[in-house]
This record gives sequence, structure tokens and C-alpha cells, in this order.
Amino acid sequence: MRFCGLPPLDCSKEDGMQVWRVNWQTFSAVLFCLVVAIPNLGWAQQPAPNPLGPIQSALNQSALGPSGPVRSRPLGNLEDWSSLSLADSELMPETPLLGEKVERPQFTRELLQVKWRQGDPIDLYVIRPKGVAKPPAVLYLYSYPSETSTFRSDAYCANVTKDGFAAIGFVSALTGHRYTNRPMKQWFVSELQEALGSSVHDVQMILNYLSTRDDLDMDRIGMFGVGSGASIAILSAASDPRIKTVDLIDPWGDWPDWMAKSSLVPESERANYVKPEFLKKVAALDPVKWLPQLKSQRVRLVQVLDDSDTPKIVQKRIKAAAPQTAQIVAFHTTAQFSSAEAGDKLLQWVKAQLRPRYGLPSTQASQNSEAGNPVVQSNHDD
Repeated sequence: MRFCGLPPLDCSKEDGMQVWRVNWQTFSAVLFCLVVAIPNLGWAQQPAPNPLGPIQSALNQSALGPSGPVRSRPLGNLEDWSSLSLADSELMPETPLLGEKVERPQFTRELLQVKWRQGDPIDLYVIRPKGVAKPPAVLYLYSYPSETSTFRSDAYCANVTKDGFAAIGFVSALTGHRYTNRPMKQWFVSELQEALGSSVHDVQMILNYLSTRDDLDMDRIGMFGVGSGASIAILSAASDPRIKTVDLIDPWGDWPDWMAKSSLVPESERANYVKPEFLKKVAALDPVKWLPQLKSQRVRLVQVLDDSDTPKIVQKRIKAAAPQTAQIVAFHTTAQFSSAEAGDKLLQWVKAQLRPRYGLPSTQASQNSEAGNPVVQSNHDD
């Protein structure tokens, strides 16, 4: 099952190679709209607006040279993937490059290339609504193996910026365009510590960059995550108080059980990932450990009970770990989820949390109840 805004794909590994298969039965779970394929864009050799100079005041001084920003360091060098904090790493931001700027009646979309590791440039989409000087912003991070083509869809951009919200789109480490120059035996799960740790650092570095633009309301930042993206959202919110609200769709976690039972893990490799030495490396990055710490943020946890990527025992433990203030919504099937969250309904919760409190309806959680019996809402109820 995939919630990435693309036709769902089954990912398996055979004879050391990744094999992708379309799973048409879950095609109805596409979240927002059809994605329009657009050819890859070249990078203009010009700095993005708000060059790196202002970033210096927002970044840890250890990440800067005596005369300003220095060149990025090799991948994995001076970066502690076992720590959520940037204080334990030394990432060197380069000047962002502006690849494209698209003006539409409803929104402006910028494609930027940001980079703080050698060999790992990140395509970052900043999509702002027209007519709003400093809109609140939501970071969108979909599950492995999503692509950035979602963010190039005009229909998607119009949807996420509706009602005056900015959208920030990117993909996690070892995903999409960021999976390069690696042997096929190395992939998101086999390198889970790197994939999670570096992605959590990326979120903080992206927020550092956004804080220099002066065209976003950095006091109202939310994050919407799906699958592995939801796991990264939990870890990021635990490490960065700038994230005020998180909307989590079937996060991965509880790594010992997830590795033992998730359908995403190839049987030929499963034994490697249940070994104590592997689990020890990712223990500090388990969302079950950090989710209870999200007491100051507004949290919604949405679980689709027939999602084989996240086994039921994992879903139960993640639910039990959610803070008492979290809203928890469960759907029995993917079809029920798709029906209840059709159109822009799925986006409304995170946006509602970022509106001024006096402008919110008295009952924020009412939208899902319209779907009838298939929807179960609870706060730690069994």
C-alpha cells in the first residue's frame, strides 16, 4: 500500500535487484489528484532569492567557516545518524540554486536545489498561494519510494495551497532522485539508520533555509507525513519545536516487529534486519520512542488497518505510544480511507491546526465521522 500521490507500487527485491510492480487494487488510495508527468528540469546557475548569507544567523556556528559558508562535506562524514539533533553533526549548506519558477493564477511554485552533503542534492519545492504575504506552511513528505513528480502537478499545487497555505515538498534520503551511486543491495530499509537520521537532519536544514526567506510564517509550521514520511515527521517534530502540528498517516516504527512482519521487507533479506546489531543501530530512531514526547504539538494519527506495510501489532504499539492529546482515527480498509478522505478532506486537519485559534470551528475532528460506520475515532480506545 502506498500513499505517495502516485499509482501504488509494490517494491520487492529479487536476486539483489529492486523490482517494482503496480498494485492496481490499491489504485483508489491515490490521495489527491492525478500526477502530470513533466520532463526533468535543468538547474539554472543562479542563486535562489535570499542567498546563503542570512542563513548564517540561523545555523549552528559549527556549520560555518570563518568567512561564511564552506563546501559540503562527504556523505556520512561529520554527521551522526543516530542523533536527531543537528548539534551532533556538521552539515555545510551551499547556496540554493533556483531551477524553475512557475506562476499560476492560484499559486507560485519554485523548484530549488539545496545541498549540505556531497553527492546528495535535494530538489525542494516551495509552493506559495497568491495574495498571501506570509502564509503558514506545511511540509509534505510521502512514503518510500515516492517521487517529486507529485509536486509538479498544477492540480496538486492548487489543492495544497488552497485557503492560503504554503506547501513545502521534497523526498527523504535514499528515495527518488536521491537514490544514486549505490549498489542495488543498499536501499531505504537496509540503510534505515542513514535514511531516517539524515532525513530528520534534512527537515531541520530545510526549516533553517525557509526561515531566511521572509515570505512564510515560521510561527505556523506543520508537517504531513505518510508511511516512512510519517516516521520522519515524528522524529523531526521531537527534535525541532518549529514544527507545531503533525498529521501522520500509517507511520512505520516499532522496528523489531516491523522488520519481522512487514510485507515491504523481502523474505530473502529479513534475517539481516532482525539481527541484534541491526536493530541496535536503529533503536534510537524508533518513532515509538519519540511519539510520546510530542506533548506540545497537535498530533493526528491515521491508521489504515489493512495496510500490510505496517503490521497490526506495530499499529497497536504506535497507537499506544501516541500522546493523550492526539486525535486517533482508524479505517478498516484502504477503500474506506479513500472514500472518507477524497478530494481535499485529507488536507483539512493539518491546515485547521495552523489557523488562528479564534478562527477554528468548535469541533475540528468532525469531517471523518461523515463517512459512517467504516470510520473509528478514538483517543487510545481499543
